[in-house]
Amino acid sequence: MKTLHVVIGPTAAGKTAYAVRLALQLHTEILSCDSRQFYRELRIGVARPEPDELAAVPHHFIACRSIMQPYNVYDFEQDALLLLERLFQRVDHVVAVGGSGLYIDALCHGVSPMPSPSPSLRSGLQLRFRTEGVEAMYRWLSRLDPDYAARVDARNPVRIQRALEVCLTAGRPYSRILAERQPAPRPFALCCHAVDCDSVTLRRRIDDRVDRMMRDGLVQEARSLEPLWRERHPQPLNTVGYKEFYTPLPDSSNPSAPHSIASWIKLNTWHYARKQRTWFRKYIQQAEITQCRVPDA
Repeated sequence: MKTLHVVIGPTAAGKTAYAVRLALQLHTEILSCDSRQFYRELRIGVARPEPDELAAVPHHFIACRSIMQPYNVYDFEQDALLLLERLFQRVDHVVAVGGSGLYIDALCHGVSPMPSPSPSLRSGLQLRFRTEGVEAMYRWLSRLDPDYAARVDARNPVRIQRALEVCLTAGRPYSRILAERQPAPRPFALCCHAVDCDSVTLRRRIDDRVDRMMRDGLVQEARSLEPLWRERHPQPLNTVGYKEFYTPLPDSSNPSAPHSIASWIKLNTWHYARKQRTWFRKYIQQAEITQCRVPDA
């Protein structure tokens, strides 16, 4: 039986090294499901695999497009399934890895078609996000779809905008449309590999990784993209590791507020990792996926 091995877990837990080790054991290739690593312009801030890791195993969906090329989870699902069809003609196992739960779910179970917003609606919402802020837009979503608003990250403009687009285009709550969707059949088995560590270790790994990113030139990488952010506001830059460079630091009068961009990135990454943990634990419980053992180092 053809099998897709899905490596999941919070950021900085060690998914990339695990996936490379697993792919070498299985003599196969890696399909990245990290929605931030798709883009050529983003390297340091998205923790792109190291050159030796990319050389050890063929990787797909890494640095394959520009941040100015629109690409969403529906596009990814179709492209990834076509790739898997080709790979499974040569091998019995393929490894998929990433921390983007939406993209993992799309690959494993499919994404139901959603109403497409008009260009004018999308641009209008983007303008309102810039002028009114994410908190005001979240309050609007809470009125249109309180069920979805209760479980979405109130600080995630991408998810909030997507829900608003669907609500306004379809004339019904986004949560209701999500509840009606059915998993798409897949012509391969799914095997889940969960990579994680205790919270103290994970937070230390996050801090160490951000420090390493800063030494490797994250400041220069982010600042080189700032004119593009100011002019075009591409969504891939509205992400942890980049957005902190383009917005003022939180209120410094708050003693618990981060005192530098690096500390802010560390804090936001930790919050993101905690949300990933929660999502993946629920996903493993609910999805029909066999959980596999971690291979030996």
